[in-house]
Amino acid sequence: MKQSKLAASAIVGLISLSLAACGSGGESGGKAEQVVFKLAVSQPQEHPQYQAGLELGKRLEEATDDRYSVQVYGNETLGTSAEVIQNLSNGTVDFAWIGGANVESLNQDFVVYNLPFVFDSREAQLAVLNDDELNTELFTSLEDSKSITVLGGANAGQRSIYNAIRPIRTPDDLKGLKIRVQQSDSQVRMLQLLGGIPSPMSFGEVYSALQTGVLDGAENNEPSYNAMKHDEVAKYYSYTRHLMIPDFLLMSTQTLDKMDETDRDALLAIIPDITQKASDDFVPYVNESIERSKALGAQFNDDVDTAAFKARVAPMVEEYMGANDLRAKYYEATQQANQDNPA
Repeated sequence: MKQSKLAASAIVGLISLSLAACGSGGESGGKAEQVVFKLAVSQPQEHPQYQAGLELGKRLEEATDDRYSVQVYGNETLGTSAEVIQNLSNGTVDFAWIGGANVESLNQDFVVYNLPFVFDSREAQLAVLNDDELNTELFTSLEDSKSITVLGGANAGQRSIYNAIRPIRTPDDLKGLKIRVQQSDSQVRMLQLLGGIPSPMSFGEVYSALQTGVLDGAENNEPSYNAMKHDEVAKYYSYTRHLMIPDFLLMSTQTLDKMDETDRDALLAIIPDITQKASDDFVPYVNESIERSKALGAQFNDDVDTAAFKARVAPMVEEYMGANDLRAKYYEATQQANQDNPA
């Protein structure tokens, strides 16, 4: 946040505390009513990001003497990702876990972290996401234009392709298949290069589209495949492992600025533990999801020519990461992290 915002927020906090001190009285001591923030998640209650949201509420209550808490809304209860982003911007939603491709639509420089095959390992991705010095400019880049602050990023597994027609082993196997992708230009371009027909669509609409044949398949991680019951209508899950897109914890900058400085600092101090929890809990959640899908008859195949898929998208990666010096810097950081944290 800009220094002027911090100063203004601190003044507001001091005035509020003064008014509270003058107006408090009675046997109750005049304790202010707890402020409960809304946190939106597109995933169900069992998902690590939902559970991390609950932990955020618990930790925030402890750190602020119950002045603040968090209520988590799952399964797109507060709207699609696009709708939630708009509500974050206008301050009617306070927090949200949002996929990197959707954040990219707000600032194209986020694309580097969403490129196919850009991260070799979970550890490499987390090393980059947790580098505050590297990401400060990027994570605060939406504050003036959208009134959204990026608090941090979490690992959301690797994404592969699943469909109702056949196993996917080479790019040729994707020919003619309509595959749902996230609503971003880079994801559309990626799927075209991989050999399929990209169909951008809200996550909550995918099941019915698969069921009715509007879609042949989608690309996502194993927990989403199982939790959203896509394994009921698309039995072939093929380990292309083409993406390791982070999910970001976003906050309304309006909400953040309304907090007094002490409580705001307490919140920000909690965030690294929350994003780490979401990342760590994702690992066992993947294994549990695979077993549940297998019990429903889903077939997982790992005999995929990953090198062929990677070669298809190499020109796209080079084009996107070379668009400006900032993207080149982020891409260089991903490649260094890959060397330091090999798969």
